[in-house]
Amino acid sequence: MSEASLTTVTDATFAELVLAETRPVVVDFWATWCPPCRPMARTLAELATEFGDRIVIATIDADASPEAVRTYRVLSMPTLLFFRHGVVTGSIVGARPKSYLRNALQDRTAPYANR
Repeated sequence: MSEASLTTVTDATFAELVLAETRPVVVDFWATWCPPCRPMARTLAELATEFGDRIVIATIDADASPEAVRTYRVLSMPTLLFFRHGVVTGSIVGARPKSYLRNALQDRTAPYANR
């Protein structure tokens, strides 16, 4: 497994870093005023290391990137959107335990496990 970290995206980099990515991508929409967003970010950082290069785990500050929030109709924080080839394939709204998130990521990276 390779070392990985969270990828920070903005409205300006969303198309390049999320929509054009060939690997599965999960985007964490968060805000500084959102108390459950902090532990979710820590958990996602741990999972980014665990999953390595099989998936891109990205974060986007919802307040600083209102275009993405509008485009994907994000109404609650935190919200995770799962992308594959630029298309939303699923979502998780609200904070979840690490085991739940790990299972969600495993389901989306299974075809990439042997690469």
